[in-house]
Amino acid sequence: MAKYSFIAKMPNDPGALHTAAALITREQGNINRVQFDQRIDPHTVFFEVTCPEASYSRIEQGLAALGYLQDTLRPLHVLKFSLHLPHEPGALSAFLDLTTSSRANISYIDFDDRGRHPDRVTITLSVEEHAAAERLLDTLKSRYPIEILEYDGTGKRLDDTVFYLRLAQQIREIIGDSEDPFLLSFLGDINHAVQELMNLGEDPRKIFESFILTGKTLTGTTADRFFADIQTIPLAPDLTLHCIQPPCGGSIFLLDTPDGITMVDTGYGIYTRDIASLLDDLIPGWDHRVADLIITHADADHCGAGGAYPVPARLHPGTLEIIRAANRAYGSRSESSVLEEIYTTMINLFSRFNPPVQVVSFGTTPLGERAGFPVIGTVDIGRYPFEVLGGLGGHLHGQVYLYCREIGVLFPADTVINFRHLSPERAAYNTLAVILVTSVNVDSELAKQERRRLLDLARDSSGSYEGGREACLLCCGHGPVSVLSGTDLLPFGEIRHYRPSRS
Repeated sequence: MAKYSFIAKMPNDPGALHTAAALITREQGNINRVQFDQRIDPHTVFFEVTCPEASYSRIEQGLAALGYLQDTLRPLHVLKFSLHLPHEPGALSAFLDLTTSSRANISYIDFDDRGRHPDRVTITLSVEEHAAAERLLDTLKSRYPIEILEYDGTGKRLDDTVFYLRLAQQIREIIGDSEDPFLLSFLGDINHAVQELMNLGEDPRKIFESFILTGKTLTGTTADRFFADIQTIPLAPDLTLHCIQPPCGGSIFLLDTPDGITMVDTGYGIYTRDIASLLDDLIPGWDHRVADLIITHADADHCGAGGAYPVPARLHPGTLEIIRAANRAYGSRSESSVLEEIYTTMINLFSRFNPPVQVVSFGTTPLGERAGFPVIGTVDIGRYPFEVLGGLGGHLHGQVYLYCREIGVLFPADTVINFRHLSPERAAYNTLAVILVTSVNVDSELAKQERRRLLDLARDSSGSYEGGREACLLCCGHGPVSVLSGTDLLPFGEIRHYRPSRS
């Protein structure tokens, strides 16, 4: 039997939940998940139900007949006004007759005949239909002295009595217009993640805020609000390394040789145009010279623009499996995690996920061993061989590392991050993922073990690149290209700040 999701918009009356549950049971449905929290939204209940396909339609029809089925997300028209009610018995009741007949939901009312304004009542209410809102407003104006304090037909100023509708409006602002069925399904996913995190003791308001802030931060750092930090490092007379740190997510690397450019990781899809404009300034003609693309792992901030480049992407087979499964925990012991799967859905949506279409998989048969990692291939960049080391699955299944012993350069992906030298804005954005999945590593202990091995490899390697340093260069998954100094990671060379020119 298949699993189906329902969102019920139910009255806050005794027995309402029982009525819905009884209907589902009567139609042979088994309730796998139910979540309702009056503190968040006093009317919205989320159900996941396993049932035969025919029962699914009957359950929907039954909930709709009860007036319980939430199947649209139309913006509500919000009215806030003050009016003068006559001091006579039944005045308030007569007013409420008008709001009820217009199917208006009162979310706020304030009146006290001993207060500063003893003859004034202030009310906020919401109405679904535009025409009904206009008729109610005209009727009120004809009967009462009234002052309109606010009239919003966009749904942007909804209060918490319709929390999930307000949340849907915020999501629409991030991703653009979307069909109601898709948004309803996405709201159900977000609610499921919130339910999981609340059971771990997290504050639901903080969780919802983190979801929305993730999307708003991404959309708010594109076009003329885009920025990046750039390092350009000559590794050899015929090989130059460029590191680009976008506003959010992982670093992008370009290895420039006379034979062409190898790109290592792509950043988020949402930054595709911004990165192209940056590269037009940094490496004129770059778009005709990118010959190779290497993806270290399947997170959207590392592979999410891969489809924008007309060259095959080299990656681990596990990375391709994660992309296809749309679950960053695929292939790990955390694979069944609700949080990981929903986070993947959310970040792919918000970041305009556009993964590689043309792929060439690395092999998985070890050709040797380096620092406790299997060597699963080699990649020639210019005339320099880079070993491809297979990760052990701490951060993500299928993550790979690149290592060139001749030059002394190591790409440790997200297993080694220079947190200390992230900008405050980037550090704050990275924290959002930790809130939503509790850890960005699918196996934290294994990730720690991998980090120790990679740092030991860096310590045991000498650098022969230009710049007079003998330490191995670490091209971290986030943050600047760095070198080890004792236990500290120190940025190497000059870091230039980039902002697009404004015409």
